[in-house]
Amino acid sequence: MPEQSLKEIAAELRRVKRPVLAGHVMPDGDSIGSTLALGLILEKLGVAATLVSQDEIPANYRFLPGTDRIHVGRVPDGHYDALIALDCSVPDRLGPAVMPLLSQPGIRVINLDHHLSAIPFADLSYVDPAAAAVGEIVFDLAELLKVALTPEIAACLYTAILTDTGSFRYENTGPDTHRRVARLIEHGIDVAAISTKIYDERPVAVIRLLHLVLGTLRLSKCGRIAWLKLTRSMEAASGSGQADAENLINYTRTIKGVEVGLLFREMPDNQIKVGFRSKRRIDVSQLAAAFGGGGHPRAAGCTLPGSLAEVEMQVVAAVEKAVAEACDGRGS
Repeated sequence: MPEQSLKEIAAELRRVKRPVLAGHVMPDGDSIGSTLALGLILEKLGVAATLVSQDEIPANYRFLPGTDRIHVGRVPDGHYDALIALDCSVPDRLGPAVMPLLSQPGIRVINLDHHLSAIPFADLSYVDPAAAAVGEIVFDLAELLKVALTPEIAACLYTAILTDTGSFRYENTGPDTHRRVARLIEHGIDVAAISTKIYDERPVAVIRLLHLVLGTLRLSKCGRIAWLKLTRSMEAASGSGQADAENLINYTRTIKGVEVGLLFREMPDNQIKVGFRSKRRIDVSQLAAAFGGGGHPRAAGCTLPGSLAEVEMQVVAAVEKAVAEACDGRGS
C-alpha cells in the first residue's frame, strides 16, 4: 500500500462524515492526546467523531478535555464511514473491540503513525518516523485543514508531544518540536498545571504498586541491564488498575550505568507484556521486533506467550547479547 502525503490525508478527512478514532491498547499520552485533539479538530469541521479506546484511560490523563467522551472497550452501534488509527504500528495494537472495523464494508481506514516498525494495514497511511509524536502530525493536519487551535486542542497536543519526548529529554526532540510547542503555549495552556497532572499526581494505589514492583528489581552482572516484574497478584494487592503501570518501567533507565531497562508484566491467558527502554546505544525497537513487537529506538514493547520466568530468561538473554555487542564487546 503506497503512503499518502499529509495533504492527501487532510483532503480525505474533509470527506469523512462518521469516523471512529482509536489509539492503541494500553494508551499513553501521545495516543490519548492525539486522538482527543483530532476529535476536536474534526468537530470544528462539523464532523461527529466517535472516540474509542480498547483499554481504560490512565488516571493522570483524565483531566484532558473530552476524555469522558471516549468509549472504553467497545465501539457503539452505528453506521461509520471511516476508521482513523493513531499511533498504531500494527493492526493488533487497536485491540479486539476496534479491529473488526478494519474489514467492515464501507469503512475507509486511515493510519497516522510515527513508528519505524509500522506495518501497512490501512487504505490511506501517513507514517513519519521523524515526528517526535503523532501529536506533531495532528498539529500539522490542523494547519492543513485551516482549523484554528483552541486551548483545549493545544492542551491535548502538548500532552502528546510532552509525553512521547520524555518531557523533551529524548533524542527525538528536534527544533521543529520546540517550534510547535511554542505555538501551543501561545494558545494559553498552563504547562505547569499539565505537567503536575501527568507526573506529580498519582492515586495512592499507584504508589503501593510501585512499592511492590521495585522490590523485584534485578541488575545484570555488568550493571547495564535492569528489569522489574509486575504480577497480577501485585495489581490486586495494591488495588491498582490496568492503566496504572504506565510509568513503572522508567525507573529502570534512571539507574546510573543502566543502558537497557525492562518491565515484565503478567497478563491474562498466559501472556507476558515486555516493555523496553534504552538510553543511548541500544535500539530497543529492533529487540522488540525480534519478538514480534516494535516501537521506537528508545522505547518499545512486545507480548510473548509463556510464564513470567520463561519470558524473563528468554528476553534478558537476548538483551545481554545486544548489550555485549554494543558496549565494547563485553558481556554482562
